[in-house]
Amino acid sequence: MKTETYRVIGMHCASCSSIIEKTLKKIEGVDFAEVNYATEKAKISFDDSKTNPRDLSKHIEPLGYSLETETAKSMGMSAEEHALHLGLNQSKAEKLKEIGEMRGKILSAIPLAAFSFFVMGWDILAKLKFVAMPGEVLNIFFKYLLLLMATYVLLVVGKPYLLGFYRFLRYGKANMDTLIGIGTSAAFVYSFAVVAFKEALQPYINVEYTYFDVTIIVITFIALGKYLEAMSKLKTGDAIEKLLNLQAKTAIVSRDGKELEVELNQVVKRDLLIVKPGAKIPVDGVITEGNSYIDESMVTGEPMPAEKNIGDMVVAGTINTTGSFKFKATKVGSETLLAHIISMVEEAQGSRAPIQALADKISAVFVPIVLVIAFITLGVWLFVGASYLGFSQALSFGLTSFVGILVIACPCALGLATPTAIIVGVGKGAKEGILIKDAATLQKLHLVDAIVADKTGTITKGKPELVSIRNLSKKSENEIISILASLESKSEHPIAHAIIKYARAKKIPILDSEHFESVKGKGLKGLINGTEFFAGNIKFIADLNLSFDRTELEKEASQGKTPVILATKQEVIGVVMVADAIKAEAPDAIKKLHQLGIKVVMLTGDDRNTALSIAREVGIDDVVAEVLPEDKLKKIKELQLEGSVVAMAGDGVNDAPALAQADVGIAMSTGTDVAIESAGITLLHGDISKLVKAIKLSKMTMRGIKQNLFWAFVYNIVGIPLAAGVLYPFFGWMLSPVIAGLAMALSSVSVVSNSLRIKAKTL
Repeated sequence: MKTETYRVIGMHCASCSSIIEKTLKKIEGVDFAEVNYATEKAKISFDDSKTNPRDLSKHIEPLGYSLETETAKSMGMSAEEHALHLGLNQSKAEKLKEIGEMRGKILSAIPLAAFSFFVMGWDILAKLKFVAMPGEVLNIFFKYLLLLMATYVLLVVGKPYLLGFYRFLRYGKANMDTLIGIGTSAAFVYSFAVVAFKEALQPYINVEYTYFDVTIIVITFIALGKYLEAMSKLKTGDAIEKLLNLQAKTAIVSRDGKELEVELNQVVKRDLLIVKPGAKIPVDGVITEGNSYIDESMVTGEPMPAEKNIGDMVVAGTINTTGSFKFKATKVGSETLLAHIISMVEEAQGSRAPIQALADKISAVFVPIVLVIAFITLGVWLFVGASYLGFSQALSFGLTSFVGILVIACPCALGLATPTAIIVGVGKGAKEGILIKDAATLQKLHLVDAIVADKTGTITKGKPELVSIRNLSKKSENEIISILASLESKSEHPIAHAIIKYARAKKIPILDSEHFESVKGKGLKGLINGTEFFAGNIKFIADLNLSFDRTELEKEASQGKTPVILATKQEVIGVVMVADAIKAEAPDAIKKLHQLGIKVVMLTGDDRNTALSIAREVGIDDVVAEVLPEDKLKKIKELQLEGSVVAMAGDGVNDAPALAQADVGIAMSTGTDVAIESAGITLLHGDISKLVKAIKLSKMTMRGIKQNLFWAFVYNIVGIPLAAGVLYPFFGWMLSPVIAGLAMALSSVSVVSNSLRIKAKTL
């Protein structure tokens, strides 16, 4: 089985996606098909020994649709080569061209619709005795002029709707275009017959009134609504466009001592690249020379530029703000973090949330049901209404109801309700450094009431840092750090790395040390400027017979901190504490999770005293310590059996079983070591405060979806009976097809606009 995603050309409404999906599923060799109206894409799993993309496209082409089958994989290209081949945003350029054509037709139709309004208003005012009826000659002129105008609007602007009518007659497949095509064609044919055969029809029907204005105005309103909807939908994909635009087009590579500017697809692993101030970083890599501050905001959501030095990772698409530096390429093409993010966001935006299932089922049967309702309504008016109103009046009302029902019954709002909100929500998440794997995960996250968090790498930074300094001598703190870093510079121990990193960050000099010696399990010693210094643990310094307060140090050691004591043979100079430091944002994030009514449980394999100390510091009140990976899994199952919806936040690798068991798995990833595939949600930079934002985003998106679905359902539930004329027996009021057309046009636009509001909200 092969799974591919193709762009669908020719979709105009939600029922289109249902027709395409049903047709594709019936093809031999197709195992799965999912068509998304909002993204205009089809995800298809098929046996390539039985069918192929061209064959799949041929099956839907008679229905007015086609698949864009040239993908990067099928052309044997990388994602970057394919982007360069087609041009970035090619699909958007095509969409803009299509929108431009729509705009031209609408601009030609609007003056005709305005004139029709004028004639319609004149007629209404004349009937109400406010103005005089036009003379017979002028009346005939208006009728024939409206006939010509309606013919143009129907055949040119309304061509997609006529084609929808034609395909319904030929293939029995009905979509929204079919409804509009039948309704406006019926109004036009009736009106044409009245004008052409006035004398012959006069004894049977009212020949004084035609519906050319309805044909003109309804098609113009609907075309205008489609145009506005297309423009709004274009805005929902802003996140992908911005991510694509992050990609550098070229790179400066150092080869054979020369600086060469090459196309991005010519960069290979282990290439040495040069990045100048203001330039985009072309691929992922490790800095080998120089340092700088890099703006990573579009990839991680962090607003402040991050300082980068030799040995630090850099990510494709981020921007070098100040100094120049060189780095070695470690990931290129589709392997880069940016490529993974783009792929993940596109996949998530095209996926379906479970809440969409009901709307999909309704959209699938909606058009046929509406057709039946429209014909039944027409029949009731003709057979029942004629008894009370006379055949001529009943036919007029019946035709008005028939056209009104077909026009107002738009399933587009239903079809757009969920996917547009998902697209905007996933895109907003990507901008904040929250990568969401699929729509189902985003939906489930809003129900989470318990979060199980791993300590190391989630609550804490996951690597030792120098957290405190205690000065016990006349030397300055900087002198103590300088001596310690000078000794530790020849050690490979993780604690040595923490002290050296602190010294470099504070720009404290690291001196040469002589006669360096490592004492296994205790510490190290060496000569600096002729003085012998010792650095190590409590036992090492105790062996020197130096007096110092061990009680406080042992207490801190029991809390997971490691003391490094600096001394000479005569005295203890100072103590630094090295620990897996708590992330600065952790206490506030835990507090906000509690405010959201979410229980937070910390799981760790570390010592219980250490775990309890950290839990107290950040505000976690439920701790499970000294556990193995299988114990973490057991705890999650326990919470689920208690009825909790559980999210697990871990590093995405060691916590894989627990992440898989949790209702929502959240990978806390740092830099380019992103375990994107290991969890439903990945938080870039391992920032736990993004977890709060992710939950708020989920709640916000689900609220938007529910609002969209509510109004879409209400619109159709109320609109169809009104169009059918249920209020006429009570109030003598009929819904004009013109008003129905306007309402139908605005419904889809309102749903998309409501989804776009998510972009403006603060997390």
